[in-house]
Amino acid sequence: MLNISEQTDNRSVEQKSILFKTLKTPNAGKLLAKVLVSISLVFFVLLFFPWQQNIRGKGKVTAFSPGQRPQSVESAIAGRIEAWHVIEGQFVEKGDTILTLSEVKDDYFDPQLLQRTQEQIEAKRQSIDSKKEKITQLENQIEALQNLMKVKLEQAQNKLRQSRFKLTSDSVDYEAEKVRYANQENIFYRNKQRYEAGNIALTKFQELESKYQEAKMKLISAENKFLESKTEVINARVNITGVEAEYQDKISKARSDLNNTAAEVFEAEAGLAKLENQFSNYQIRTQNYQLVAPQSGYVVKALKAGVGETIKEGESIVQIISENPRLAVEMYVKAMDVPLIQKGRKVRIEFDGWPALQFSGWPSVSVGTFGGVVQVIDRVESRPGEFRILVTPDPAEEEWPQQLRMGSGTKGWVMLDNVPVWYEIWRQLNGFPPSLYEAPEDAVLVKEEKK
Repeated sequence: MLNISEQTDNRSVEQKSILFKTLKTPNAGKLLAKVLVSISLVFFVLLFFPWQQNIRGKGKVTAFSPGQRPQSVESAIAGRIEAWHVIEGQFVEKGDTILTLSEVKDDYFDPQLLQRTQEQIEAKRQSIDSKKEKITQLENQIEALQNLMKVKLEQAQNKLRQSRFKLTSDSVDYEAEKVRYANQENIFYRNKQRYEAGNIALTKFQELESKYQEAKMKLISAENKFLESKTEVINARVNITGVEAEYQDKISKARSDLNNTAAEVFEAEAGLAKLENQFSNYQIRTQNYQLVAPQSGYVVKALKAGVGETIKEGESIVQIISENPRLAVEMYVKAMDVPLIQKGRKVRIEFDGWPALQFSGWPSVSVGTFGGVVQVIDRVESRPGEFRILVTPDPAEEEWPQQLRMGSGTKGWVMLDNVPVWYEIWRQLNGFPPSLYEAPEDAVLVKEEKK
């Protein structure tokens, strides 16, 4: 068996403790330890401080209204620059002449083009008036022919009635003569037999024969009158048809002339309208020889240089910017952050050239930044993966600097909700999007109105 003693040797331990007690801790080490402990405590406390989440974006200064943004003044016609009436940086009122153009197209070289076109218009108007007067005369002529046709038809019908009356009278006379002739013929042949028998004298027989021949002559004459009356009736009927046909032909010809003249009037009126349109175009083109300012503002840049330079239709000549535009910031944010932004969100903006110290999570301690409000959010992407928002000055914050110029660069932070600092660090390390617990009051009101 092993012989192990139950007593322990404490001399080595006591020696070590004595050695440690003899050593001294440096003052710098103590100070560093205190500093590190203090920093750790402060950092630990800061982890529970509120941090306002935000969405970052870059952009530039622009005008909120499209009409107040820099615009190019274009020439409506092709021409040659004759004279400049402004210089760059000059303020111009709306309607002021910027430059004067001269004509370069041979169709408009005539200096009396407007006067000659006006003379053509007056001649065309007089031609139309003459044709309208002709239409009036043709209408009167047609009316007169219609009235004359009625008179002639009435006369022809009266003649037809007279012919019928005469036919009736002649037919009665003819019938009467036939009866007389038959009686005289009977008397003649009876007395002829008596004469042949010697019962009457020759003188008596010759007297009867003379009466018989006279009756025969009267019968033939009555028959001829009867036939003439028939012919007159037929002629009267034919005359009615002829009169109607004659005047219908004259009326139809007059109506044809009337329609042709009316067509000429319509064609002349179309030509007149074309000439008036051409005259108006000439007038407008003449007015475009003077290029005027579309709005009051400053001449930014002349895009065309010297006198005598030829420009094309629709070519930009000079840029003008509005005098007092309503400034806004055109900011671009990532597509993943757009659903978290609503109209009315507060924005902190840092302008290029203005010194600033920005604590994005603590906007209240930021220096040199300016307040804004989200007014417009584009419904389609403006850049690949980015959407544009328009930010206007916040009326509750300090006014934006008067020295701002359009096109200046900006940095912006769209302010969201408050979260602990440890949560924001955790979110950033994991790449999660910001949290959104409450929408601005304006956005809530908009949603309620839509519902």
